[in-house]
Formats: sequence, structure tokens, C-alpha cells
Amino acid sequence: MSLENKTVIVAGGARDIGRAISVKMGRAGANVVVNYFNNKEQGDETVAEIEKAGGKAIAVGGDMTKAEDVDRLVAEARSAFGDSIGVLVNVVGGLVARKSLAEMDVEFFEYLMRLNVTSTFLTMKAVVPHMGAGSAVVNLASLAGRDGGGPGASAYATSKGAVITFTRAMAKELGPSNIRVNCVCPGMISTTFHDQFTKDAVRKNVAGATPLRREGEASEVADLVAYLASDESSFLTGTSVDINGGLFFS
Repeated sequence: MSLENKTVIVAGGARDIGRAISVKMGRAGANVVVNYFNNKEQGDETVAEIEKAGGKAIAVGGDMTKAEDVDRLVAEARSAFGDSIGVLVNVVGGLVARKSLAEMDVEFFEYLMRLNVTSTFLTMKAVVPHMGAGSAVVNLASLAGRDGGGPGASAYATSKGAVITFTRAMAKELGPSNIRVNCVCPGMISTTFHDQFTKDAVRKNVAGATPLRREGEASEVADLVAYLASDESSFLTGTSVDINGGLFFS
């Protein structure tokens, strides 16, 4: 699988699943643009890991819920690696907090929508004009977008369901230009996301209920994303691929 000399932007590409994707892309020969939010050290560490593996990369800070930051990310990518962008991966997003309907206010709900859905819209709107035939977009949704999520995750689940639907709509719209748009729906993956938001007992129970009897690894998600970004998946578009060890079948 090769992404040789393609420019790949990974929005939210500096830690956990995002870092694993960035490094995988670099190892596949891509020129990687690693976006980080507010932790420059994580961005620089990811770039160093890519370069150690023989790849090329730059780190660009920015808030992907702000159009001006997204535009700057795209400008720096084109300045560093040329005008054409071959792949966009949207990892930006999060749960933020677990809140029931009674606990949520409008500000919290709308913030989750901006973080998970608006960020995807803004990056695609800015990047797609610089993509040619054969380019690919891979959006990160979640198992929560399939099954409604766990306790207190209704806003997160709703936003990730919207990412799945937006992916399908963009696959239809961009297909005639031979730009593919797919989505990945991770289940229980061993990351700081679950370190922060999921109790150890819950993680153990979920892993035990999974046919493969374990959590997934960020590197396994990265392998799938790289496949969807590559020409080897050239007849796949509009898909939302589950990667959850068999925990949920869509």
C-alpha cells in the first residue's frame, strides 16, 4: 500500500489514533501535515516519529472549528508540499463530558456539534477545492454514532451520527469528480479518550463482551484509514466501516 508523494492532512493528528494515522501515512510515503490543537509538543513529537521512520512531515497548530485556522492549515500544507492535496483525514472531535439530557444546556450541545460536525464540514470545504481525481477523504465517526452511545453520551453520539450521514452525502456529491469519501467507526480502542471518560470496570466488561475479547489498538485503526486513503480501495466510497472487534454489527 503506497501513498508515495501524496500530501495528507490529518486534522487532529498529534495524539492517540490521530498520531497512529499520521505515522502510518508517513511510512506509506506521504507528505504528512499534522494538525494539533493547543499542544505543540505533541505535534512536534509526531513529526519526529514520522521523520525517524523516513517520512516527511510538518506540524501546524489550529482550532478546526474556526474557519480562519482551517484556511491557515491548508495554506501551510500547500506551501510546504505543493498545491495539490491528496488525502484529508478528520480525526478532530471528542466527548468532552458525559451529561444526561437534564444536565445538558444548549451551549454544551452546540459545542459538541461544532467540535465533531462543524470541524469536519470546515476542513472538507477548505481542502476539497485543492483535490484532484483519485483523492480521498476519511472521516472518523464512532460506534456511538451507530448505537446511540453509552450513558451521558447522547450529544456525542448524535454528532457522530451526523458525521456518518455527511460522509454519505459528500460521497454522492464528490463522486463524479472521482474524490472518494469514507468513514471509520471505531469501537473500544485503547486511547486516552477512554482513560478519561470510561471507567476501568466498564472497559473490562466491554472488552469481555467483544468476540475478540480485547480492546482495539490505535495502530489497527490507522491501518484501516490508510487502506481507505489508498488506491487499493478505489471502488469504496460512502462507506462507514466498523472497527470494533465484532462488538457491534451494522
